Amino acid sequence: MDWQGQCIVLFKIAFKNLFGAKLRTFLNVFVTSISFFMIIFVTGLYDGMRQHAKKVTIDTEVAGGAYWHPMYDPLDPVLFEDSHSILPKDIDALVKEKKAVPVLVSQAAIYPNGRIMPVIMKGIDPSQTVVNMPTAILDKSPDVHIPVLIGKGMANSIKLDVGDSFTIRWLDSGGTYDADEGTIVHIMDTENFKLDAGHIWIPIQKAQEMLSMENEVTYVAYEKGLNIVQNSENWIHRDVSYLIKDIEAAIEADKPANQIMFIILLTLAGMGIFNAQVLSIFRRGKEIGTLMALGMTRSKVVSLFTIEGGINAVLATGLTIFPFGIILWWTAEHGVPMPMDYAEMGFMIAKQLMPIYSLSLIVSTTILVFAIVIIVSYLPSRRIAKMKPTDALRGKTVA
Repeated sequence: MDWQGQCIVLFKIAFKNLFGAKLRTFLNVFVTSISFFMIIFVTGLYDGMRQHAKKVTIDTEVAGGAYWHPMYDPLDPVLFEDSHSILPKDIDALVKEKKAVPVLVSQAAIYPNGRIMPVIMKGIDPSQTVVNMPTAILDKSPDVHIPVLIGKGMANSIKLDVGDSFTIRWLDSGGTYDADEGTIVHIMDTENFKLDAGHIWIPIQKAQEMLSMENEVTYVAYEKGLNIVQNSENWIHRDVSYLIKDIEAAIEADKPANQIMFIILLTLAGMGIFNAQVLSIFRRGKEIGTLMALGMTRSKVVSLFTIEGGINAVLATGLTIFPFGIILWWTAEHGVPMPMDYAEMGFMIAKQLMPIYSLSLIVSTTILVFAIVIIVSYLPSRRIAKMKPTDALRGKTVA
């Protein structure tokens, strides 16, 4: 019989063995499928968490990019007092067309509940739709002298609620300290802990009036898809890649941890598959002895069990597609609810986290799981096939 015929015979025997012992086959396939599912699910959840942090930053701060005053540095509040001027004409045209939103930035201090707290005060156009913030609420309280929008993180840390008032103290363009009362009109939850914890937002016209900076702006964020303004004078263009470089750096620095987690999951999955496969093979010692006594060579015995392992892997893939695939699809569409609000701990993690199951993740996991199943089917069967047929028939333990 040629090798093709031998392979067909081995496949027929493998199918007969697998479907003749349905419970044993189901347990092996189920353990492999669970391992497959957990690797994809946990890794996809982790990838979704990282991508969410990037998306939140873009939606709430970056939009399509920005134009900065040449003196502006968001990491150096000392420069805020000099980081403002009237907009260049071409950039101002974007603002007038509602394709960009101007922001005036200043240092300030607030005095809630008898405490003092340094904050970054930002004036923003309430009617803007460029960044994903509920700024329209700032225009809906005409009776409030200085309407203030704050984040959930700040509200929780200093026990503030909508309607509460506090003193705001700032330094105007003339170098004079001034103070007035602001009232909270809304508490937003952007899931961006930087915005939610250390910023207060007021209408830009009010900020310009308070700071004696009529028509002056610190930076402008513009909507996605716009071409770069050619005549921005000395204002500095910052694209999305620049504005999210800190998030990108954090994601890059986190990659080794992600790889370690993937290896741990793979190892745990391998141990589960190994235990199931090895137990199954070693309990079939008498069957192996019978096959060898009937004339099957050791290499064919090993090939038979390796083929069975491969078929198990194929069946496990099918089980992962259905029903576990439905679970993966549902979580990708509807998200996974988180047990607590991680934003207050300084993490940009959504309350409803959307996993990302990339094609590369699915393909690489499939290949690795297949490889593990083949290996753990091959090695123990190779070892038990070295026994004498008489020893195997007696149920003798492999040394």
